[in-house]
Amino acid sequence: MKPDSRIYLAGHRGLVGGAILRVLRARGQQNLILRSSRELDLRDQAATFAFFEAQQPEVVILAAARVGGIGANSNLPGEFIYENLAIASNVIEAARRTGVGKLLNLGSTCIYPRMAPQPIREDALLSGPLEPTNRPYALAKIAAIEMCDAYRRQYGCDFISAMPTNLYGPGDNFDLETCHVLPALLRKFQEAQDSGAAEVMLWGTGTPLREFLYIDDLAEACLFLLERYSEPGPINVGSGEEVSILQLARMIAQVVGFQGSLVWDKSRSDGTPRKICDSQRLYALGFKPQVRLHDGLRRTHAWFLEHRSEARGVRTGA
Repeated sequence: MKPDSRIYLAGHRGLVGGAILRVLRARGQQNLILRSSRELDLRDQAATFAFFEAQQPEVVILAAARVGGIGANSNLPGEFIYENLAIASNVIEAARRTGVGKLLNLGSTCIYPRMAPQPIREDALLSGPLEPTNRPYALAKIAAIEMCDAYRRQYGCDFISAMPTNLYGPGDNFDLETCHVLPALLRKFQEAQDSGAAEVMLWGTGTPLREFLYIDDLAEACLFLLERYSEPGPINVGSGEEVSILQLARMIAQVVGFQGSLVWDKSRSDGTPRKICDSQRLYALGFKPQVRLHDGLRRTHAWFLEHRSEARGVRTGA
């Protein structure tokens, strides 16, 4: 991308978009097009099309989404599938209509089957049943990938799709009703530490295995792909590090300084038993993440302590 490329970053106030914005600015990108969800509702097709016609972006990064953890996905399935389908279809079609040169569609590794062979390769897509707790969200993200691929075949659009693993870092959502597992654990342990609690109650059994990617590593990967990648289908973006939820909880407790007991509510769903993605295609292109999990946890904890009041609010990525 040239320094004066007109870049529309959809979702710049969310976790992913905020990190990408920091990297773009650090690289000296001068012509950034930004709108909050209050300024532009991407669920509104007419408003989205009018915006693209007026702004004529050359590059689009689609990081806007309705996101949340197991609880939010289970309680609000209709909202998750409608809002994510609407945002993706409106932005991708508007990009096609206005001749956008490059579009990066961001999804999630929850698109893959619940029992996909591990580590999960990109060709596992649509090879089996999805995880029930986030199926509506996953289906919306799969539809966005298919839309990008269909437009590539029919119209020659250079639209690509990146699938990051579980993300965390500064700017995350720490609202316990809607957030993902890592920020939920960090907040719970910090509040237990502050109150002098003797124990922390956690969901599930602690046995599921997960992979976590620091948000700045994803931002760097996104710009790397925009500059060096042009293929149909998803490409995985992961850290290659795998930990159990129990191990993660112990790491976070250590970072926070909590020395009490961990109590597991086994009546709560664990979700997918194991999920680590195979990111060898990305690594073969020359990109590797730089931030190890323990270092990323320390940075995220420091940010949370500085931004507690805003961190507890809901971040939808829009």
